Amino acid sequence: MSDAFDPRKYGPAVAELLSEERIPPLGPGSPNMTVRGKLAALTPESIVAGRISNRSMADACRSALWLYHDFLDESHTISQGIETTTGSYWHGIMHRREPDFGNSKYWFRRVGEHPIFADLAAGAARLAAETEGLKAATWLRDIRVWDPFRFIDLCSAVYRQSGPDHDLCRRVSLLEWQLLFDYSYRNI
Repeated sequence: MSDAFDPRKYGPAVAELLSEERIPPLGPGSPNMTVRGKLAALTPESIVAGRISNRSMADACRSALWLYHDFLDESHTISQGIETTTGSYWHGIMHRREPDFGNSKYWFRRVGEHPIFADLAAGAARLAAETEGLKAATWLRDIRVWDPFRFIDLCSAVYRQSGPDHDLCRRVSLLEWQLLFDYSYRNI
């Protein structure tokens, strides 16, 4: 996990599900069957161990946790029922991972500007600056404003490749997941 992301601050149920760092693949990945039962038992109330103020954000966290463990169908089922910009964001990430890049762009058009974009741009620039040998992703070093569509195009371009660009996209995807999860959780 990144230095700033501490799974323990989200309570015991979430911390247990995030105890193993999983850098997301650019594709669907392989579902982590060891946590399927725990994910299936997770309710909006159990995420925060109590009363929730915003059920959509609790569902966003549930969708995120399924996605974190590479259960794309389960994540999709939840995120498509969340009619907020954050729900659309989780939906867009899931489609980017399928990979269905066109559908991902559709959902990101519904997101518009999201509150995590500034931190994501800064973090992506930092990660890119630390990465040697970039070709397709060099633009991330100078990014000031997050462009989810350009990132989708980058993921599409390096999806079947190996190397620094592919690895950077995975690390940026993890940072994006962490920032969006934290935002979702803080707004429950």
